[in-house]
Amino acid sequence: MYRNPGNPTQDVPEHWHYVSFGLSDLYGDNRVHEFTGLEGPSGFGFELTFRLRRETGETAPPTWPAELMQGLARYVFQSENTLCSGDHVSWHSPLDNSESRIQHMLLTEDPQLQPVHTPFGTVAFLQIVGVCTEELQAAQQWNGQGILELLRTVPVAGGSWLITDMRRGETIFESDPHLQERVDKGIETDGSNLSGVSAKCAWVDLSHPPEDEEDSRSIYLELHPRRLSDKDTEQIREVLRRGLEMNTKPILPPISSQKPQQQNGMNHDRASLVQSVGHFQSKQTERGRLLHGRHFTYKSITGDTAITFVSTGVEGAFATEEHPYAAHGPWLQILLNEEFVEKMLEDLEDLTSPEEVKLPKEYSWPEKKLKITILPESAFDCPLQ
Repeated sequence: MYRNPGNPTQDVPEHWHYVSFGLSDLYGDNRVHEFTGLEGPSGFGFELTFRLRRETGETAPPTWPAELMQGLARYVFQSENTLCSGDHVSWHSPLDNSESRIQHMLLTEDPQLQPVHTPFGTVAFLQIVGVCTEELQAAQQWNGQGILELLRTVPVAGGSWLITDMRRGETIFESDPHLQERVDKGIETDGSNLSGVSAKCAWVDLSHPPEDEEDSRSIYLELHPRRLSDKDTEQIREVLRRGLEMNTKPILPPISSQKPQQQNGMNHDRASLVQSVGHFQSKQTERGRLLHGRHFTYKSITGDTAITFVSTGVEGAFATEEHPYAAHGPWLQILLNEEFVEKMLEDLEDLTSPEEVKLPKEYSWPEKKLKITILPESAFDCPLQ
């Protein structure tokens, strides 16, 4: 934790600068990740930083940012999901446990600390930027990098160094209403650049009961869910880690050369999706991606289950128009055409006001043989029955 004088010539105020150590490989003993060479990542390949505006009269840095960074580091180590510039973190609580409107985070490159090459690989420095709920939602519906650029143009929202001010009382859209127009135009032009979220989710084929314990359709009927192979797990993580570059052709990684209907004996004409409460904002993000010919994934935080919605034309998808529900082990893909995306979102409209939704709640589209059930989070405390 350092006292940073800022840069008066760039209108950067004095602040506290926090830098983590331990997500990268400090000792070369493979305790974080196996050494992959000088050009590969050191450990997870990054360290976290945070810049907090210094209050008048403060002589020592507050310690809550360190606890916040510890929480993010714990998530990385437990999930093995890496973080990238442009990612967002939904926190749903003031970062310092006060009454602040700063309740979520975006990640970007630190403006001072450039990537470094070490004897154990490369390390980048990802800065945590505190944001309001409205700014998080805009990043989900459009993309994190776009919102970060807008934040840099508003001095009270962080300025060029994106310094978090927990006393900030206005969103960037309240400070400058014209910024909302830029976001709306970006969503219309680009769609969403968010390729997936972590969630509590599961799926099961309801067309007929599982034939035996090895049948992937019984994945959440077991006390200990089956695991994907290391190769398949890494492919799913790669989809979430890399996301999609704007204006490039969307691609899912190849899973198998087998035809979808032969992969696990599943009847690919019917599926059921079970998803926890807590990711209602993802609904509009899905729309922004699927209507732009992309894909969106819910990756389970409690196992290897993944549910990917894909649109026609996504390369590497094993769901097809002939078999719109296709599974490879615990990974389910659901192919949605534009007409059905619009209908589904219309039917799910009440999820935009989660406080008014009584759970559990079921949505069904018999003509598509698809059912979605929204469950309270407590339902995932034990295996689904």
